[in-house]
Amino acid sequence: MNSTLETLDDNKVKLSVTIDAAEFEPKLDAAYKAISKEVRMPGFRPGKVPRKLIEQQYGPEMAREEALRQALPEFYSKAVYDNDVDVIAAPEIDITGGQSEGDISFDAVVEVRPSITVSGYDSIRVEIPSPMVTDQDLEERVDAIRGQHAELGAVDRAAADGDHVTIDIAGTIDGEAVPGLTAEDYDYVVGSGAVVAEIDENLRGAKAGDELTFTADHPDESQDDQIDFAITVKEVQESVLPEANDDFAKEASEFETMNELRDDLSHRLEDVKRSQAIQALDEKTGEALAALVTDDISEALLEDEMENRAQDMGMRLQAQGIQLEQYLQITGTSPEMFREQLREQAEVSARVDLVLRAIADAENIEVSNDELDEELRVLATQLDQPLETIREQLDSAGRLKAIRSDMRIRAALQWVTERAEIVDENGNAVDRDLLEHDHDHDHDHADHGSEEE
Repeated sequence: MNSTLETLDDNKVKLSVTIDAAEFEPKLDAAYKAISKEVRMPGFRPGKVPRKLIEQQYGPEMAREEALRQALPEFYSKAVYDNDVDVIAAPEIDITGGQSEGDISFDAVVEVRPSITVSGYDSIRVEIPSPMVTDQDLEERVDAIRGQHAELGAVDRAAADGDHVTIDIAGTIDGEAVPGLTAEDYDYVVGSGAVVAEIDENLRGAKAGDELTFTADHPDESQDDQIDFAITVKEVQESVLPEANDDFAKEASEFETMNELRDDLSHRLEDVKRSQAIQALDEKTGEALAALVTDDISEALLEDEMENRAQDMGMRLQAQGIQLEQYLQITGTSPEMFREQLREQAEVSARVDLVLRAIADAENIEVSNDELDEELRVLATQLDQPLETIREQLDSAGRLKAIRSDMRIRAALQWVTERAEIVDENGNAVDRDLLEHDHDHDHDHADHGSEEE
């Protein structure tokens, strides 16, 4: 098979392919064998009808058409691989010779990934949440655990958000009680917004013995009726937090002292904040790179990226035993909403991909054979297969170039990140060591503060 490449307008190329008749013959023979299994002729079992009889009965065109239908995608894919064409859409194929006999020739016009030039990628500024644990962060975590062990105590003051109030509540429409909105000695947390906002608005500032009446819209948006509420406040209680001392540490965790508990919580917060910062760095860097692309993204490129994302998501869901249709139903997402979400994500990722390819070209970023070998070695270990087996499988499937390309894009992203100005919410420079290196903490990951008294 021979093929040539011609560059056309609008990010399209034309592959002109020629297949020798001798190279096409095995495909033609396979087509005759397939037809032989389907036709019925007296004296012959299915699959045993000679080729000459099939030609006499149906003509040679039938088998040739079948052979072309089966073989052209394979020859086209080989031409794409041989010419290193980065296609992003289905081709338009025109058979130019050999429909009846002899050598086969065809042209394939297909849209390819565009090449762009960008500037400013070497000086982007990225704002991320600080990976540093502050005293306030630590105290909030300690207070959260104290809150899980809090006790209620009656107070002689007006109710405020966070207080527990004991109330008798009656919700009526035209004098008739509304199911679920009438109760005695009901424990309600002020500010929780558990029913309607008007309950919280009226309870704020109320004291024991107060009687409140007001009207509010029905919490069920499908109902147009308004509800008349009558509430009697019987008691106001506040949460009394236990003192953060060693006794509390022993009760709320496996640690003997409060200092040990604080140290463990600090390490945990470091891990969480570091992970959040790294994730934000990837997202914000991507957004900054995407903004550098001023050209419109073609529909074919968007569709290609959407298809890749949908397949990836489908595979991840399937690994969890969930079908995509089930996921959409569980999350209340319509197919139209899902497609729109995919499109928004694809718009950004397609732009980022174009920028990183452009950066790799501009900065001469390449992947060495040793780096590729290491990537394949990691993959072989994950799949528990010999390295050479993995290499041969990927090479025969034409995937080695794609893997090298993916590695080159990752290397370009690393190049950008290393040169980006990284700041926190207050504009302070972020220590890169906190984002790039794991910190070893000799501590257990117990679920502190989760016990119920």
